[in-house]
Amino acid sequence: MASNVMKMVKFNNGQLYPILGLGTWTATAIIDDSQQFISSIKSAIDIGYRHIDCAAYYHNEKQLGKAINDKILEGVIKRDELFITSKLWNDKHRSELVEEALKNTLNDLCLSYVDLYLIHWPFGTSEEPNATDSEGRLLGSGISYLETWKALESCVQKGLTKSIGVSNFNIKQLKDILEIASIKPVVNQVECHPYLTQNKMKEFCESNGILLIGYAPLGSAKRSWAEPEDIAILDDPIVKQIADKYKKTIAQILIKFQIQRGVIVIPKSSNSERQKENFDIWDFELTTQDIDLLESLNKNARYFEFNSAKHLKDYPFFDEA
Repeated sequence: MASNVMKMVKFNNGQLYPILGLGTWTATAIIDDSQQFISSIKSAIDIGYRHIDCAAYYHNEKQLGKAINDKILEGVIKRDELFITSKLWNDKHRSELVEEALKNTLNDLCLSYVDLYLIHWPFGTSEEPNATDSEGRLLGSGISYLETWKALESCVQKGLTKSIGVSNFNIKQLKDILEIASIKPVVNQVECHPYLTQNKMKEFCESNGILLIGYAPLGSAKRSWAEPEDIAILDDPIVKQIADKYKKTIAQILIKFQIQRGVIVIPKSSNSERQKENFDIWDFELTTQDIDLLESLNKNARYFEFNSAKHLKDYPFFDEA
């Protein structure tokens, strides 16, 4: 399946990026085998994926680096045909640690630069990994994301990343960044699906030249903390009805929904058949009425709340205005 069908979006710095990517969160944990993960990345590249989303916190960047470099050595792809996103974890927010953290990611990936580097969450935590108080709450560092942002800007200037952005930031926090930025964020990566459409965030970002990247576009039904009473988007009768109408899978409808809204989308799958299915969304268009119907399902249902950080001053999901 050729990658030349891929729709590209343009960042506010002029960089082009594929609107559809491959997520890798929990991928190694799910398949529990490094070699299988490497094979799954290779299969995705063969299918046509060129945008791969990873993070230091996912603990799979070494395996990812092997997969993509094997494909480069095989002549299947060139480095400049790939678009690699990574993220800075919360214990590395201090400005002196940011460049080191990115260089560690580059070393694991066996690359000289990433295409996009994000602040994973707006709050900083203790530099002792996973340190908690007596109530099991993460210890905060008190470091401002503004300090972290200025360090990311330095990484752009040094050629370690082409673009920078944020993840899981609310509108107020984005405004704070925009007030001090000499390099604007190109994206905000947020949870996004029909039960959490993020329309207000999307409108703000678009008015400021920032694109949304939507993670968990299928509702992440296999998340370990899912409650039995949680309604799965993949089981929603309205989504099923639309899928039947187009003779497409529910996953394909949910991915196409984001693409037609102009949201970059990163569904995760380690299964080559599902990877193909998720990629095969270019031969149909949803009607405006179908998109409106999917947006009407919004419940502001957030599945990724990061409860152990709710007490921190920069926790993002209390005031999103």
